Amino acid sequence: MAATLPPPRLLPSGDSAVTVEFSRTIDDDANQRVLALDKALAASPIEGITETVPTYRSLLVHYDPGKIGFDALGEKLLPIAIQPPPPVTKARRWRIPVAYGGEHGIDLEDVARALNTTPDDIVARHAGGDYKVAMIGFTPGWSYLSGLDKSLHMSRRQSPRLLTPAGTISIGGVQAGIQCLAAPSGWHLLGRTPVRTYQLHRNPTFLTEPGDRVTFFAIDHKAFEELDRAAEAGEIIAEQVLA
Repeated sequence: MAATLPPPRLLPSGDSAVTVEFSRTIDDDANQRVLALDKALAASPIEGITETVPTYRSLLVHYDPGKIGFDALGEKLLPIAIQPPPPVTKARRWRIPVAYGGEHGIDLEDVARALNTTPDDIVARHAGGDYKVAMIGFTPGWSYLSGLDKSLHMSRRQSPRLLTPAGTISIGGVQAGIQCLAAPSGWHLLGRTPVRTYQLHRNPTFLTEPGDRVTFFAIDHKAFEELDRAAEAGEIIAEQVLA
């Protein structure tokens, strides 16, 4: 029998939700446990659970307190949560085009200067990464990515911007991200993608899911405009890679 893992913390979140916390820091092993628990609950639902929301290091479990209480739910969650995650199966892989620098990546040169290198080197490092969608959050389709090269780790901006463009590709701290909608951001903007990770009237509405793998490739600004028009019309322009 496989050894069990240390139990997570169960934290009340209001009167109808519990946070199952596997770590207090961003951690890939914790994220794997989060996604495994989320999938296990989807495969074998516990009566009373109404929704689950995976994050980097915890799973928020909403429940109907008229059907199950906090203590009873915790007793059902813990035996599942301490099981080792199953081996990682084939994940969906996306290749996402990015127009780096210029008007689309206004922080690229500043990032290069801060890291004592060139913009081309930053692009090569970023596009050379193999990323995992750790969670979706903040705004619809905002994909938080783990796997950023350690040489690109840097503090977020001291002065966040009140508005950054839809499709922004950015880095902040130890993370990379794909921002679907225009929104505030304190991250460093390296480029933009015409890919819509969220599009309300498209099927599927959300393109990326936690556990998906992502790589980036550079395109010029003319190609960006062409792909942007296609994406606006509802075309899925990200390339799904067959394993």
